[in-house]
Amino acid sequence: MVINLKKIVFFLGTIFLVAIIRIFYLSVIRNNYYKSVLDYKTNIKVSGLSAPRGRILDINNKVLVDNVGIKTIVYNKSNISTEEEVKIAYILANNISNILDANIYELKKFYLVLNNDGYDLIKNNEYQLYNERKITNYDLNKLKYERIDEELLNKFSELDKKAAKIYNLMNKGYSYDKKVIAKNINEDEFAKIIEMNIKGITGEMTWVRKYNYDTLKDIFGTIGNISKENKDYYLKKGYELTDIVGISNLEYQYDEYLQGKKAIYKLNNDKTLTLIKESIPGNDLHLSIDIDMQNDINEIIKNNIIKGKNMANTKYYNGSYVLVIDSKTGLIKAMAGKQLLNDNVFSDTSLNILNSSFTPGSVIKGASMTVGYQNNLIDIGKKIKDSCVKLYLNPKKCSYKDLGYVDDITALKTSSNYYQFILAIKSTGNNYTYNMKFDVNEDNFNLYRSTFASYGLGNTTGIDLPNEPTGLKGKKIAGDLLLNLAIGQYDTYTILELGQYMNTIANNGNRYKLNLVDYITNQNNETIYTYKPSILNKIDMDDSYYERIKEGLRQVLFLGTGYGYTNTIYKPAGKTGTSESFLDLNNDGVNDVKTITSTYAMFAPYDNPKYTVVVVSPNIGHYDGKKGNMAYINRYLSNDVTKLIYDKY
Repeated sequence: MVINLKKIVFFLGTIFLVAIIRIFYLSVIRNNYYKSVLDYKTNIKVSGLSAPRGRILDINNKVLVDNVGIKTIVYNKSNISTEEEVKIAYILANNISNILDANIYELKKFYLVLNNDGYDLIKNNEYQLYNERKITNYDLNKLKYERIDEELLNKFSELDKKAAKIYNLMNKGYSYDKKVIAKNINEDEFAKIIEMNIKGITGEMTWVRKYNYDTLKDIFGTIGNISKENKDYYLKKGYELTDIVGISNLEYQYDEYLQGKKAIYKLNNDKTLTLIKESIPGNDLHLSIDIDMQNDINEIIKNNIIKGKNMANTKYYNGSYVLVIDSKTGLIKAMAGKQLLNDNVFSDTSLNILNSSFTPGSVIKGASMTVGYQNNLIDIGKKIKDSCVKLYLNPKKCSYKDLGYVDDITALKTSSNYYQFILAIKSTGNNYTYNMKFDVNEDNFNLYRSTFASYGLGNTTGIDLPNEPTGLKGKKIAGDLLLNLAIGQYDTYTILELGQYMNTIANNGNRYKLNLVDYITNQNNETIYTYKPSILNKIDMDDSYYERIKEGLRQVLFLGTGYGYTNTIYKPAGKTGTSESFLDLNNDGVNDVKTITSTYAMFAPYDNPKYTVVVVSPNIGHYDGKKGNMAYINRYLSNDVTKLIYDKY
């Protein structure tokens, strides 16, 4: 046999070269990867339970939402046997009062732990089937749980039930997780347990929210566990499923800023934990809200509700709302709502300023005039005689009284419905004639609604809160309903939308985004975010028309239907509105009572606006037969609020 030496050398050289390349690949090119794998396997990091969330403060740095630490008993599993865990569970059950009893599943699981894993619950032939792989371990466990009947569980004492709950808490989740056994336990129990130096048991502080004022809680929002529906969203952002997160309103909207950084522990070989990084509190939100103004307005609302309940025809009236906006920025200074429950007890309903909508009545006529100006429907300064409109098969529709001759300015001043009806008819390409057939289509409604939306009516305001609603649009298309739309008696709008609408007039068509957060600071008091006023859109209309709208709104409060709502020394401009609504008193889907809602929106000074204000009082009167009687609470309330903010703030 002839040996080819060259082939052997070549073969061995090739093997050697491949080995060198492989070693180079593993030790150099993939070095960082394998280091990371080794680090992951040998240097497991464990997060602490929680870190303080950032605070929420008002514009003057008064703390609105803070954190309070609560004493928490925690179990760190480490190298502890099952028998030791059972003993620890009983020790804790004997010394902690606020432990709930275990549920049925937890009791059955604990029964198995105490009784040799339920060995006696399985028959010999069933074990034989298991050994022959004819049934699985899952099948055996299912049989065990089924055979732990009520009679066996009734042998558990109250102490056993508490110990069962604790044992299950000790073994919940990953073995290296810190397990919360009990929160908010009293001082004596906490001290006693810590002094006992129980293996694996430590005492820590966890954090819950503390509200320093009894208002705006719903606007601040709530915190809680990550829901199943949102788990993928949070995991992608680097959260852990055990994290507490904001689940509504500001807490949700700004969670990534408010979320603190939890302490980090290293898992040692003996399963104990070593602290390697302290927790860091979250960032602080500084709102544009002035809490002193908010509270003062709340008191004014409560006083006027009590005053109103002593007046005639206020049977169904029990609450009002006030919104105050910084006219030049769109930042919200106050959003107050109060509802009388009984015996002069009030609830805070500020969230309704975001979530509830109303038919506002004539308050929106500034936007209706815009439809006229933009579409050349108005002869500037030309007077027409106020009257009624009679459409075919419809009753007459009139102003609240005969207002004489009105032009575009005095139509606002006197709140002429007739003037708006004529504009609405003209907007469809028709001229009004008595008893005319007035056919309309969706485009005719959209002409008004698109203009209204450019003011924020029927549109989102951009406020920094999630899931902002936009009110309701009427679904029916009819000529008389188009006339209703033009005078604010068809679609509904939120109070935020009404505020943005009036603020857009104050700024000559610049629609400012509404906002609650002014700036955000970190724990070194460094500003990391500042809100910059944002204009969502500019309405395409000449400033000269805005001057006419403003003049009409000024005359409303100096000489017209809104006289007395705001003292003229503040140079206000604004508009009042009344609308019809219905109450279902029995929650049976039937409207039982027709009521009246009163609305007011204004800004001042009219030539250099400081604040924009909306005041809404639902159900301020009701219809007695055909006559609607309205108490004048909204006038008194509006006067008190505007006097307060312009004199004091």
